[in-house]
Amino acid sequence: MIPQKKTAGGSTFTRLYAKIQQQDGAYTVSVRLYNHREQREAAWGQETAPSIEAASMMIGSIAEGFSISKNCISIVIGMEKFRDGTLH
Repeated sequence: MIPQKKTAGGSTFTRLYAKIQQQDGAYTVSVRLYNHREQREAAWGQETAPSIEAASMMIGSIAEGFSISKNCISIVIGMEKFRDGTLH
């Protein structure tokens, strides 16, 4: 399960790494959160999304929930057939 809010101990995550991987028509969203000032404060999770848009919204929701700024977010996207989704 992907974490959705600040931890009970008041820890604050400052960095978000996310990976969206397309597999068999669905999208697996893997995230890792951590506090760059206190490396031992970390969380990670994985969830499935029905579309790339839903996967993107999941990541945006997590970033918003932890107040992580855009310049502290890293996203990697892996597509089965990336050319199928592009316009020429």
